Amino acid sequence: MTTDIQEQAAAPDENKIIAERRAKLATLREQGVAFPNDFRPEHKAADLHAQYGGKTREELEAEPVTVVLAGRMMLKREAGKKAAFATLQDASGPKADGRIQIYATLDLTGEAAMAALHHYDLGDILGVTGTLFKTKTDELTIKVTELRLITKSLRPLPDKFHGLADQETKYRQRYVDLIMNEETRRTFKARTAAISSIRRFMEKNEFMEVETPMLHTIPGGAAAKPFITHHNALDMQMFLRIAPELYLKRLVVGGFDRVFEINRNFRNEGVSIRHNPEFTMMEFYAAYTDYKWLMDFTEAVIRQAAIDAHGTATLTYGGRELDLAKPFHRLTIVEAINKYAPGYTAEQLNDAEFIKEELKKFGVKPFATAGLGALQLALFEETAEAQLWEPTYIIDYPVEVSPLARASDTVAGITERFELFMVGREIANGFSELNDAEDQSARFLAQVAAKDAGDEEAMFYDADYIRALEYGMPPAGGCGIGIDRLMMIITDSPNIRDVLLFPHLRREE
Repeated sequence: MTTDIQEQAAAPDENKIIAERRAKLATLREQGVAFPNDFRPEHKAADLHAQYGGKTREELEAEPVTVVLAGRMMLKREAGKKAAFATLQDASGPKADGRIQIYATLDLTGEAAMAALHHYDLGDILGVTGTLFKTKTDELTIKVTELRLITKSLRPLPDKFHGLADQETKYRQRYVDLIMNEETRRTFKARTAAISSIRRFMEKNEFMEVETPMLHTIPGGAAAKPFITHHNALDMQMFLRIAPELYLKRLVVGGFDRVFEINRNFRNEGVSIRHNPEFTMMEFYAAYTDYKWLMDFTEAVIRQAAIDAHGTATLTYGGRELDLAKPFHRLTIVEAINKYAPGYTAEQLNDAEFIKEELKKFGVKPFATAGLGALQLALFEETAEAQLWEPTYIIDYPVEVSPLARASDTVAGITERFELFMVGREIANGFSELNDAEDQSARFLAQVAAKDAGDEEAMFYDADYIRALEYGMPPAGGCGIGIDRLMMIITDSPNIRDVLLFPHLRREE
């Protein structure tokens, strides 16, 4: 059924090509040779280029190198019935060295294999055995002695010169995008390298990687609207995880002083170039630390990830330099407003009614329960946030918008909390953890009141988490780093969908 619908949607010419390829597959089925699974490649294109690309034609002729390789045929050039060149692409490298040329001849490859090659199509996956040589243009090539069709491609690849022109099609058919687009393959190789770097960095600093539930009975750990589901066997409402925070801190209570999780979170919010309803974060918690230690550590994690994925901590994003090697800036909310939106007086920034009127200019209507700190934060978000290009920690968030953060011991109404911004967007959020069970209970109750007043993102009251704190949690610091947004910056990608293998899209019509 699905195949019929797809073919009806295809262009007439494409339908004809698919029909021709299906006919070829039918012939293979009759011969009993369709989709074999007994070919085992022993070499990769990138490795061959690295090891033998610098050798001369004479050196390769003097010491023949036999190779066994499999790859997808991306190009084919036939010289009558007696010879043909083709280019195979394998998974060995995001760059062009993941491709290698093959050369088949009637004399060496055999009449049957040459006749079969004539009917092979671009996109087919071939297995070849042969010896390495260099052509007159000095291109490393496999002279084929054995040739097999491993997988028949039923759909034509996009035009090699234009690739996938439609951006949505690139996201929806990522498998084709990966076949055709070297830059896409490079982006996801870099993403894997960065995540591996983060994991190594955490383990080197004695953090233990753990896994916590993705189905929660109470959504918690962040201010966000959850996805709601239902567990049939238990006959109970459940929520997809919006953050692992409260479970990770339970582990700190249990005696694991340093824990981290690279996790998938789900938030039922809008979709944009910076938001996807399903996203990856790395959250970590360290006992006997505070938010100042966290800022230094988070900076080091991010800097090392950039170096390991990109080769340097000096990046370019959207044509503009971004230097992660320098110490990150630190500003309070009010200091950031004064720096990036000068003109407000100290008196105005401490006047709740003035800020409410100012926010109306930006089309923002705060909740009726919003205090001065929340209003200052809203004004910062409208006037200064987008201008924070260089890595900058915004520190000392108000208590009312930080229900899980430890309150300052010296300044009333604020917490020991930061958010990290770069290229005008939030990358990380961290704070000294609130480990006072009675204070946390009161904060939860305030969140319940906010939810009753209409704030859909306010938190629930988590009685079990309060019970855990009552057993005693050591002072600690915790932070969450948005992996997807960080990958956008490291790979110079303008859209979050560019760094997600399978981003969420509207259902295909």
